[in-house]
Amino acid sequence: MNDQATSLALFCKVVDNYGDIGICWRLARQLEQEHGIAVTLWVDDLISFKRICPEVVIDCDVQQIGTVIVRHWRDQDGVFTVNDIADIVIEFFGCNIPPAYIATMALCTPQPAWINLEGLSAEEWVEGCHTLPSPHPTLSLTKYFFYPGFTARTGGLLVEANLAQQRQEFQQDPVAMAAFLTNLGVTQTEIASLKISLFCYPFAPVSELFDTWQSGDTAITCLVPEGVAIDAMQVFFGGPVVAGSVATKGALTVRILPFITQQDYDKLLWACDLNFVRGEDSFVRAQWAEKPFVWHIYPQDKNLHHVKLQAFLRRYLENTNSEGLAAMWRSWNHMGNPPEEIASAWPLFHAEMPKITEMTIIWRQHMLENGDFTSNLLRFVETIK
Repeated sequence: MNDQATSLALFCKVVDNYGDIGICWRLARQLEQEHGIAVTLWVDDLISFKRICPEVVIDCDVQQIGTVIVRHWRDQDGVFTVNDIADIVIEFFGCNIPPAYIATMALCTPQPAWINLEGLSAEEWVEGCHTLPSPHPTLSLTKYFFYPGFTARTGGLLVEANLAQQRQEFQQDPVAMAAFLTNLGVTQTEIASLKISLFCYPFAPVSELFDTWQSGDTAITCLVPEGVAIDAMQVFFGGPVVAGSVATKGALTVRILPFITQQDYDKLLWACDLNFVRGEDSFVRAQWAEKPFVWHIYPQDKNLHHVKLQAFLRRYLENTNSEGLAAMWRSWNHMGNPPEEIASAWPLFHAEMPKITEMTIIWRQHMLENGDFTSNLLRFVETIK
Protein backbone atom coordinates (compact mmCIF):
# COMPACT_ATOMS: atom_id res chain seq x y z
CA MET A 1 0.00 0.00 0.00
CA ASN A 2 3.00 2.34 -0.41
CA ASP A 3 2.12 3.07 -4.06
CA GLN A 4 1.86 6.85 -4.44
CA ALA A 5 -0.83 6.30 -7.09
CA THR A 6 -3.24 4.81 -4.55
CA SER A 7 -6.03 7.31 -3.88
CA LEU A 8 -8.55 7.39 -1.06
CA ALA A 9 -11.73 9.40 -0.50
CA LEU A 10 -12.84 9.83 3.10
CA PHE A 11 -16.36 11.20 3.68
CA CYS A 12 -17.13 12.80 7.06
CA LYS A 13 -20.32 14.36 8.40
CA VAL A 14 -19.68 16.18 11.66
CA VAL A 15 -22.17 15.17 14.37
CA ASP A 16 -20.08 15.26 17.55
CA ASN A 17 -18.53 18.68 16.79
CA TYR A 18 -14.84 17.80 17.09
CA GLY A 19 -14.78 14.03 17.56
CA ASP A 20 -15.88 13.04 14.06
CA ILE A 21 -13.62 15.41 12.18
CA GLY A 22 -10.87 14.77 14.73
CA ILE A 23 -10.83 11.06 13.94
CA CYS A 24 -11.06 11.60 10.19
CA TRP A 25 -8.32 14.24 10.15
CA ARG A 26 -5.94 12.04 12.15
CA LEU A 27 -6.71 9.12 9.82
CA ALA A 28 -6.23 11.24 6.69
CA ARG A 29 -2.85 12.53 7.87
CA GLN A 30 -1.62 9.08 8.87
CA LEU A 31 -2.72 7.54 5.57
CA GLU A 32 -0.72 10.16 3.71
CA GLN A 33 2.32 10.48 5.97
CA GLU A 34 2.92 6.83 6.85
CA HIS A 35 1.47 5.00 3.85
CA GLY A 36 1.81 7.37 0.92
CA ILE A 37 -1.93 7.40 0.15
CA ALA A 38 -3.31 10.37 -1.79
CA VAL A 39 -6.25 11.41 0.41
CA THR A 40 -9.26 13.56 -0.39
CA LEU A 41 -11.25 14.43 2.72
CA TRP A 42 -14.89 15.37 2.12
CA VAL A 43 -16.29 17.18 5.18
CA ASP A 44 -19.56 19.05 5.70
CA ASP A 45 -18.53 21.32 8.60
CA LEU A 46 -15.43 23.40 7.94
CA ILE A 47 -16.04 25.63 10.97
CA SER A 48 -15.60 22.76 13.44
CA PHE A 49 -12.67 21.50 11.37
CA LYS A 50 -10.94 24.89 11.65
CA ARG A 51 -11.06 24.75 15.46
CA ILE A 52 -8.65 21.80 15.47
CA CYS A 53 -6.79 22.75 12.27
CA PRO A 54 -6.33 26.52 11.91
CA GLU A 55 -5.12 26.19 8.30
CA VAL A 56 -8.67 25.40 7.15
CA VAL A 57 -10.34 28.14 5.07
CA ILE A 58 -14.05 27.93 5.90
CA ASP A 59 -15.38 29.49 2.67
CA CYS A 60 -13.36 27.37 0.25
CA ASP A 61 -14.85 24.47 -1.71
CA VAL A 62 -11.52 22.77 -2.44
CA GLN A 63 -8.25 23.35 -0.61
CA GLN A 64 -5.02 21.55 0.11
CA ILE A 65 -3.76 21.24 3.68
CA GLY A 66 -0.34 19.69 3.69
CA THR A 67 -0.77 17.10 0.96
CA VAL A 68 -4.39 16.24 1.84
CA ILE A 69 -7.10 17.61 -0.45
CA VAL A 70 -10.08 18.92 1.54
CA ARG A 71 -13.44 19.32 -0.19
CA HIS A 72 -16.44 21.05 1.36
CA TRP A 73 -19.24 18.47 1.23
CA ARG A 74 -22.23 20.78 0.79
CA ASP A 75 -24.99 18.38 -0.30
CA GLN A 76 -25.83 15.00 -1.83
CA ASP A 77 -25.86 16.35 -5.38
CA GLY A 78 -23.08 16.22 -7.91
CA VAL A 79 -21.97 14.70 -11.18
CA PHE A 80 -18.98 12.36 -11.17
CA THR A 81 -16.91 10.52 -13.76
CA VAL A 82 -14.86 7.37 -13.18
CA ASN A 83 -11.77 9.61 -13.00
CA ASP A 84 -13.26 11.26 -9.89
CA ILE A 85 -13.56 7.98 -7.99
CA ALA A 86 -10.82 7.01 -5.53
CA ASP A 87 -9.26 3.54 -5.29
CA ILE A 88 -10.51 3.30 -1.70
CA VAL A 89 -13.75 4.95 -0.54
CA ILE A 90 -14.45 5.32 3.17
CA GLU A 91 -17.66 6.67 4.64
CA PHE A 92 -17.34 7.52 8.30
CA PHE A 93 -20.06 6.11 10.53
CA GLY A 94 -22.62 5.44 7.78
CA CYS A 95 -22.71 9.04 6.58
CA ASN A 96 -24.37 8.19 3.21
CA ILE A 97 -22.11 9.44 0.46
CA PRO A 98 -23.69 11.07 -2.63
CA PRO A 99 -25.78 8.63 -4.71
CA ALA A 100 -24.12 9.75 -7.95
CA TYR A 101 -20.70 8.97 -6.47
CA ILE A 102 -21.89 5.46 -5.59
CA ALA A 103 -23.40 4.93 -9.05
CA THR A 104 -20.13 5.95 -10.65
CA MET A 105 -18.20 3.60 -8.36
CA ALA A 106 -20.14 0.73 -9.96
CA LEU A 107 -18.89 1.78 -13.41
CA CYS A 108 -15.21 1.63 -12.44
CA THR A 109 -12.87 -1.16 -13.51
CA PRO A 110 -11.60 -2.27 -11.11
CA GLN A 111 -14.18 -1.12 -8.61
CA PRO A 112 -12.94 0.74 -5.53
CA ALA A 113 -12.74 -0.87 -2.10
CA TRP A 114 -15.75 0.53 -0.23
CA ILE A 115 -15.50 0.73 3.57
CA ASN A 116 -18.00 1.87 6.18
CA LEU A 117 -15.82 2.99 9.08
CA GLU A 118 -17.89 2.38 12.19
CA GLY A 119 -17.84 3.89 15.67
CA LEU A 120 -15.74 2.58 18.53
CA SER A 121 -17.29 0.16 21.01
CA ALA A 122 -16.07 -2.51 23.42
CA GLU A 123 -19.28 -4.53 23.06
CA GLU A 124 -18.76 -8.17 22.12
CA TRP A 125 -21.03 -8.06 19.06
CA VAL A 126 -18.53 -5.78 17.32
CA GLU A 127 -16.14 -8.70 16.76
CA GLY A 128 -18.85 -10.59 14.87
CA CYS A 129 -19.69 -7.62 12.62
CA HIS A 130 -16.13 -6.50 11.90
CA THR A 131 -15.30 -6.85 8.14
CA LEU A 132 -18.79 -8.15 7.26
CA PRO A 133 -19.85 -7.48 3.64
CA SER A 134 -22.98 -5.50 2.75
CA PRO A 135 -23.99 -5.89 -0.93
CA HIS A 136 -25.66 -2.89 -2.52
CA PRO A 137 -29.38 -3.60 -3.12
CA THR A 138 -29.35 -2.61 -6.81
CA LEU A 139 -25.75 -2.12 -7.93
CA SER A 140 -22.94 -4.61 -8.31
CA LEU A 141 -21.06 -3.17 -5.35
CA THR A 142 -20.19 -4.44 -1.88
CA LYS A 143 -19.48 -2.30 1.14
CA TYR A 144 -17.57 -3.71 4.10
CA PHE A 145 -17.97 -2.75 7.74
CA PHE A 146 -14.74 -2.00 9.55
CA TYR A 147 -14.77 -1.47 13.32
CA PRO A 148 -12.11 0.03 15.55
CA GLY A 149 -11.90 -1.78 18.85
CA PHE A 150 -10.00 -3.16 21.78
CA THR A 151 -9.23 -6.73 20.69
CA ALA A 152 -7.32 -8.49 17.91
CA ARG A 153 -10.67 -9.40 16.32
CA THR A 154 -11.35 -5.72 15.54
CA GLY A 155 -9.44 -3.02 13.66
CA GLY A 156 -7.64 -1.80 16.78
CA LEU A 157 -7.14 1.86 17.68
CA LEU A 158 -5.83 4.79 15.68
CA VAL A 159 -2.22 5.48 16.68
CA GLU A 160 0.67 7.02 14.76
CA ALA A 161 3.97 5.17 14.49
CA ASN A 162 5.95 7.88 16.29
CA LEU A 163 3.38 8.84 18.94
CA ALA A 164 4.93 6.91 21.84
CA GLN A 165 8.36 8.40 21.19
CA GLN A 166 6.94 11.92 20.99
CA ARG A 167 5.06 11.42 24.25
CA GLN A 168 8.05 9.95 26.08
CA GLU A 169 10.36 12.75 24.97
CA PHE A 170 7.83 15.38 26.05
CA GLN A 171 6.99 13.80 29.42
CA GLN A 172 10.66 13.25 30.24
CA ASP A 173 11.45 16.93 29.60
CA PRO A 174 9.99 19.01 32.47
CA VAL A 175 11.31 22.20 30.88
CA ALA A 176 9.40 21.50 27.66
CA MET A 177 6.24 20.65 29.60
CA ALA A 178 6.48 23.81 31.69
CA ALA A 179 7.10 25.93 28.59
CA PHE A 180 4.07 24.41 26.88
CA LEU A 181 1.79 25.10 29.85
CA THR A 182 3.22 28.58 30.38
CA ASN A 183 2.47 29.39 26.75
CA LEU A 184 -1.18 28.55 27.52
CA GLY A 185 -1.14 31.02 30.41
CA VAL A 186 -0.69 28.48 33.21
CA THR A 187 1.30 29.96 36.12
CA GLN A 188 4.10 28.25 38.05
CA THR A 189 1.81 27.83 41.05
CA GLU A 190 -0.78 26.15 38.85
CA ILE A 191 1.87 23.91 37.27
CA ALA A 192 2.83 22.71 40.75
CA SER A 193 -0.78 21.78 41.60
CA LEU A 194 -2.79 18.72 40.52
CA LYS A 195 -3.44 19.56 36.86
CA ILE A 196 -6.67 18.30 35.30
CA SER A 197 -7.90 18.86 31.74
CA LEU A 198 -11.67 18.95 31.27
CA PHE A 199 -13.35 18.14 27.94
CA CYS A 200 -16.97 17.02 28.30
CA TYR A 201 -20.50 17.42 26.98
CA PRO A 202 -22.71 20.22 28.37
CA PHE A 203 -24.78 17.95 30.62
CA ALA A 204 -21.84 16.59 32.64
CA PRO A 205 -22.14 17.24 36.41
CA VAL A 206 -19.37 19.84 36.29
CA SER A 207 -20.75 22.09 39.03
CA GLU A 208 -20.98 19.16 41.46
CA LEU A 209 -17.39 18.20 40.64
CA PHE A 210 -16.17 21.77 41.11
CA ASP A 211 -17.95 21.97 44.49
CA THR A 212 -16.12 18.82 45.59
CA TRP A 213 -12.73 20.04 44.37
CA GLN A 214 -12.93 23.52 45.87
CA SER A 215 -13.80 22.17 49.32
CA GLY A 216 -10.98 19.60 49.29
CA ASP A 217 -7.45 19.69 50.69
CA THR A 218 -5.64 19.25 47.36
CA ALA A 219 -4.78 22.28 45.22
CA ILE A 220 -6.26 21.62 41.79
CA THR A 221 -5.94 23.51 38.53
CA CYS A 222 -8.62 22.61 36.00
CA LEU A 223 -7.81 23.53 32.39
CA VAL A 224 -10.92 23.89 30.23
CA PRO A 225 -10.93 24.60 26.47
CA GLU A 226 -13.00 27.63 25.55
CA GLY A 227 -16.59 26.71 24.71
CA VAL A 228 -16.70 23.55 26.86
CA ALA A 229 -19.36 23.28 29.61
CA ILE A 230 -20.30 26.93 29.11
CA ASP A 231 -23.15 27.04 31.63
CA ALA A 232 -21.07 25.47 34.41
CA MET A 233 -18.16 27.80 33.64
CA GLN A 234 -20.38 30.87 33.87
CA VAL A 235 -21.75 29.68 37.21
CA PHE A 236 -18.23 29.20 38.58
CA PHE A 237 -16.93 32.51 37.22
CA GLY A 238 -20.10 34.45 37.93
CA GLY A 239 -20.45 35.59 34.33
CA PRO A 240 -19.23 35.09 30.74
CA VAL A 241 -15.80 33.58 30.18
CA VAL A 242 -13.25 33.77 27.38
CA ALA A 243 -9.88 32.20 26.70
CA GLY A 244 -7.55 33.45 29.43
CA SER A 245 -10.25 33.76 32.11
CA VAL A 246 -9.11 32.39 35.46
CA ALA A 247 -10.80 32.16 38.86
CA THR A 248 -10.00 30.50 42.18
CA LYS A 249 -12.44 29.27 44.81
CA GLY A 250 -11.08 27.36 47.76
CA ALA A 251 -8.62 24.72 46.58
CA LEU A 252 -9.77 24.95 42.94
CA THR A 253 -8.45 27.17 40.18
CA VAL A 254 -10.20 27.03 36.80
CA ARG A 255 -8.44 28.40 33.74
CA ILE A 256 -10.08 28.74 30.32
CA LEU A 257 -7.77 27.76 27.47
CA PRO A 258 -8.02 28.72 23.81
CA PHE A 259 -9.15 25.85 21.62
CA ILE A 260 -5.94 24.22 20.46
CA THR A 261 -4.73 22.07 17.58
CA GLN A 262 -4.79 18.28 17.73
CA GLN A 263 -1.03 18.12 18.29
CA ASP A 264 -1.22 20.56 21.20
CA TYR A 265 -4.21 18.73 22.65
CA ASP A 266 -2.09 15.59 22.77
CA LYS A 267 0.55 17.56 24.68
CA LEU A 268 -2.10 18.84 27.08
CA LEU A 269 -3.12 15.26 27.85
CA TRP A 270 0.53 14.33 28.38
CA ALA A 271 1.18 17.32 30.66
CA CYS A 272 -1.84 16.91 32.95
CA ASP A 273 -2.11 14.51 35.88
CA LEU A 274 -5.71 13.55 35.02
CA ASN A 275 -7.79 14.03 31.89
CA PHE A 276 -11.56 14.20 31.51
CA VAL A 277 -12.34 13.32 27.89
CA ARG A 278 -15.43 12.80 25.79
CA GLY A 279 -16.77 11.00 22.71
CA GLU A 280 -14.28 8.92 20.76
CA ASP A 281 -11.28 10.93 19.56
CA SER A 282 -10.13 12.41 22.87
CA PHE A 283 -11.09 9.12 24.58
CA VAL A 284 -8.58 7.22 22.43
CA ARG A 285 -5.89 9.88 22.76
CA ALA A 286 -6.21 9.71 26.55
CA GLN A 287 -5.48 5.99 26.37
CA TRP A 288 -2.13 6.69 24.68
CA ALA A 289 -1.19 9.38 27.24
CA GLU A 290 -0.41 6.95 30.10
CA LYS A 291 -2.34 9.17 32.50
CA PRO A 292 -5.57 8.47 34.43
CA PHE A 293 -8.68 9.58 32.57
CA VAL A 294 -12.45 9.81 32.99
CA TRP A 295 -14.64 9.26 29.92
CA HIS A 296 -17.85 11.18 29.18
CA ILE A 297 -19.60 9.04 26.59
CA TYR A 298 -21.75 10.49 23.79
CA PRO A 299 -25.45 10.11 24.77
CA GLN A 300 -27.81 7.76 22.92
CA ASP A 301 -31.54 7.09 23.14
CA LYS A 302 -32.75 4.73 25.88
CA ASN A 303 -29.36 5.13 27.62
CA LEU A 304 -27.69 2.75 25.17
CA HIS A 305 -24.47 4.65 25.80
CA HIS A 306 -24.46 3.25 29.32
CA VAL A 307 -24.27 -0.24 27.84
CA LYS A 308 -21.25 0.82 25.80
CA LEU A 309 -19.60 2.39 28.84
CA GLN A 310 -20.15 -0.72 30.95
CA ALA A 311 -18.71 -2.89 28.17
CA PHE A 312 -15.54 -0.82 28.12
CA LEU A 313 -15.26 -0.78 31.90
CA ARG A 314 -15.44 -4.59 32.00
CA ARG A 315 -12.48 -4.83 29.62
CA TYR A 316 -10.56 -1.96 31.17
CA LEU A 317 -10.88 -3.24 34.74
CA GLU A 318 -10.31 -6.89 33.84
CA ASN A 319 -6.88 -7.07 35.47
CA THR A 320 -7.23 -4.31 38.06
CA ASN A 321 -10.06 -3.79 40.52
CA SER A 322 -10.45 -0.04 40.92
CA GLU A 323 -13.52 0.86 42.93
CA GLY A 324 -12.70 4.53 42.59
CA LEU A 325 -12.46 4.49 38.80
CA ALA A 326 -15.73 2.62 38.36
CA ALA A 327 -17.53 4.93 40.81
CA MET A 328 -16.15 8.08 39.19
CA TRP A 329 -17.00 7.05 35.65
CA ARG A 330 -20.55 6.03 36.59
CA SER A 331 -21.28 9.17 38.54
CA TRP A 332 -19.81 11.35 35.78
CA ASN A 333 -22.14 9.66 33.27
CA HIS A 334 -25.28 9.79 35.47
CA MET A 335 -25.36 6.05 36.01
CA GLY A 336 -26.45 4.04 39.04
CA ASN A 337 -29.76 3.64 40.86
CA PRO A 338 -29.70 5.88 42.75
CA PRO A 339 -26.90 7.73 40.91
CA GLU A 340 -23.56 7.62 42.63
CA GLU A 341 -22.57 10.99 44.01
CA ILE A 342 -19.52 12.85 42.71
CA ALA A 343 -18.70 13.90 46.27
CA SER A 344 -18.22 10.28 47.35
CA ALA A 345 -16.71 9.00 44.07
CA TRP A 346 -13.93 11.60 43.78
CA PRO A 347 -12.05 10.79 47.04
CA LEU A 348 -11.98 7.09 46.07
CA PHE A 349 -10.72 7.89 42.59
CA HIS A 350 -8.13 10.39 43.82
CA ALA A 351 -6.73 7.93 46.35
CA GLU A 352 -6.35 5.26 43.66
CA MET A 353 -4.73 7.47 41.03
CA PRO A 354 -1.25 5.89 41.40
CA LYS A 355 -2.77 2.43 40.86
CA ILE A 356 -4.87 3.72 37.98
CA THR A 357 -1.76 5.22 36.37
CA GLU A 358 -0.08 1.82 36.41
CA MET A 359 -3.22 0.33 34.89
CA THR A 360 -3.17 2.81 31.99
CA ILE A 361 0.41 1.79 31.15
CA ILE A 362 -0.48 -1.90 31.04
CA TRP A 363 -3.62 -1.16 29.02
CA ARG A 364 -1.67 0.85 26.44
CA GLN A 365 0.66 -2.10 25.88
CA HIS A 366 -2.31 -4.44 25.39
CA MET A 367 -3.81 -2.06 22.82
CA LEU A 368 -0.55 -1.82 20.88
CA GLU A 369 -0.49 -5.61 20.56
CA ASN A 370 -3.62 -5.34 18.37
CA GLY A 371 -1.71 -3.32 15.77
CA ASP A 372 -2.56 0.19 14.62
CA PHE A 373 -5.94 0.83 13.06
CA THR A 374 -4.70 2.41 9.83
CA SER A 375 -2.33 -0.44 8.95
CA ASN A 376 -5.00 -3.00 9.82
CA LEU A 377 -7.46 -1.21 7.56
CA LEU A 378 -5.10 -1.15 4.59
CA ARG A 379 -4.25 -4.82 5.04
CA PHE A 380 -7.95 -5.64 4.95
CA VAL A 381 -8.40 -3.56 1.78
CA GLU A 382 -5.76 -5.71 0.09
CA THR A 383 -7.86 -8.81 0.79
CA ILE A 384 -10.98 -7.45 -0.95
CA LYS A 385 -9.39 -5.82 -3.99
